[in-house]
Amino acid sequence: MMKCSEMPYERVDMEKVKAFFEKLLKDSAEAKSGEEQFALHKKYYEFVDDVFTNIRLATFRHDCDTSLEFYEKEKDYIDEIEPVIRDYMTRYSKVLYASPFRSYLEEKIGKVAFKNMELSISSMDEKILPLMQEENALISRYDKIIASAKIPFDGEEYNISLLRKFLTSSDQDVRKRAWKALSEYFESVTDEIDEIYDELVKNRTRQAKELGYQNYVELGYKRMMRNSYGREQVENFRRQVKESFVPFVSKLQEERKAQIGVSDLKYYDNDVFFKNGNPAPTGTPEEILKAGQNMYHELSPETGEFIDFMIDNELFDVLGRKTKKQGGYMDMLPKYKAPIVFANFNGTSSDVDVITHECGHAFQGYLTRNEEIEEHNDLTMETAEIHSMSMEYFTYGWMEKFFGNRAGEYLKMHLEDSVTFIPYGCMVDEFQHIVYDKPEMTPAERKQVWKDLEKIYRPWLDFDKDPFYGEGGWWQRQGHIFWSPFYYIDYVLASVVAMQFKVWMDKDFNDAWKHYLELCRLSVKDFYETELREVGLKSPFSDGTIEELAEELKKKTL
Repeated sequence: MMKCSEMPYERVDMEKVKAFFEKLLKDSAEAKSGEEQFALHKKYYEFVDDVFTNIRLATFRHDCDTSLEFYEKEKDYIDEIEPVIRDYMTRYSKVLYASPFRSYLEEKIGKVAFKNMELSISSMDEKILPLMQEENALISRYDKIIASAKIPFDGEEYNISLLRKFLTSSDQDVRKRAWKALSEYFESVTDEIDEIYDELVKNRTRQAKELGYQNYVELGYKRMMRNSYGREQVENFRRQVKESFVPFVSKLQEERKAQIGVSDLKYYDNDVFFKNGNPAPTGTPEEILKAGQNMYHELSPETGEFIDFMIDNELFDVLGRKTKKQGGYMDMLPKYKAPIVFANFNGTSSDVDVITHECGHAFQGYLTRNEEIEEHNDLTMETAEIHSMSMEYFTYGWMEKFFGNRAGEYLKMHLEDSVTFIPYGCMVDEFQHIVYDKPEMTPAERKQVWKDLEKIYRPWLDFDKDPFYGEGGWWQRQGHIFWSPFYYIDYVLASVVAMQFKVWMDKDFNDAWKHYLELCRLSVKDFYETELREVGLKSPFSDGTIEELAEELKKKTL
């Protein structure tokens, strides 16, 4: 294994891609046995692993410094070629799906893999490649607006991530002015973001119509690999959240007013939990990483081995920089069987959330990195997010390493924040369903939809007549709405499952951890709800799950 910075990058040669897939398609279609077809499939793994390792390396390096001209050009190239590569992969899936040796292959790679192939085949076609390339370019355009934000504040200039410490200041006047500065930035670009999103909605709707769908919602679900539930279950889930979580969270907000000493919760109070400000981690970014390493050594032998692998091979890039893309993520470099973690440390408690959340993703990837059948690691997003969100709770016992004598406050804040997120995540999801059901809406009508949803899901927030937030603009900050429609509900589904682990570990930590490890190792040999049952968890879709969870959490928070 080599350090991430030393991994060689090679631009993907599309002539080689074409030649490989043309031969693979022919050889696989002519295979005389399941064994022969599976041997070819292993060659497919090797080739695609190499291609996507290069794509992810270039993307990672571009995200770490968006001012690097070389990787900016590589990212533009990737935006063009990735849909073409996906099309080749879909064409290959069709050959496997129609194989006369299907039963042998199902034994090898699993029934879930074939269900996912079916979803993939029905959501992709060569004729929509130009639209997919245009979609990628629009997303990159949005990312550039967010990454290049230069926000003047108190004589300095900040990007959105580095401004966050002022947005959560203990001084209400400071945070009010910081939110105003952020609002003014978005006011200056809101028309362009509206234009980008309008084009994205129309583009995705055209893709759906070209493939024979009524609108993008059905296609979006297939692209999210929803292999065991659909729109009806999600709508029922959101209904339960409105009934059980919104009243619960509204009561929590009443408490929070007293905690921070205000009579009304303004939008600029939204992320503040204590009068003396939110607890922030002590120490430098390097010290935070070191504390994280110690924590994972104490948590379990498996997590200790994992964190050493990550740090020894420099697989973290977490320092906030002015030229860095916003956000955080984990990805896998399949050729090296290595997870990578990208984030923007900014001196707030979210730095520690990276060490727990993104490391939860990375830990699962590390545990299953040697899985020979790669389809078993094609996680659906709601499953992947359970690993990360549950890790946030499993590490509660080590928060003194990061927050010292404010660790108790951090735990209170984290749990309250996690609970408050549930209605917000549902609001993002319902907004997107409305938008893609009515793609002809104007930008102003979309903002009105968001404004109306705020009253349902976050009735406690007062936007104080702010010209951006008060007029339904908040969603423009939510990158997932642009990057990956319908992804956001996966955070919510995963969060309510992770909260079940929280309730479980409070009763028996070791038993809960044992079942968490089991879930991480299960990967996707089975469907979502079956996996949950297998490790003793309830489906978030089942009637009563949300109400029961809300009652359990009230005991810990109210």
